[in-house]
Amino acid sequence: MVALWHDDLSMDFAFVSYAAPMEHNAYVSLDTGKVWWTSDSSDAFDEEIPDDLETSDRYLAIPHKNELDLGRRLALRFVAQELPACYDQAEGLFRRQGAYARFKDLLEREGVLERWYAFEADAVESALKQWCAENGLEFLEA
Repeated sequence: MVALWHDDLSMDFAFVSYAAPMEHNAYVSLDTGKVWWTSDSSDAFDEEIPDDLETSDRYLAIPHKNELDLGRRLALRFVAQELPACYDQAEGLFRRQGAYARFKDLLEREGVLERWYAFEADAVESALKQWCAENGLEFLEA
């Protein structure tokens, strides 16, 4: 069983989720645990990428946050829990580009931004643990 360290997997996940889905990718080798990063917007990675990275069943793509419901739905779950009176306003923010910045502005005005960061971090960790379990990977915490 391949083991992935929490901090490393979190960094890989952040890389994948930083951009639009499928723009940045990270693949973990099911044989060694080594992770390769690729990007449609940059060829700046020094390592040679295996030819079969995207086609072999020996590599597993690390998911984008949207694949794990850690985007808009998570944000709205937080608002429903912490700021139910602001739910319609928050939902409206996600209908336009730049929603996440406006969402964080709303949370800051309401004094719950730090609670959001903790809520989001817990949700990401839980989702990554579950993803590892579903894919036969060991999730190691420091």
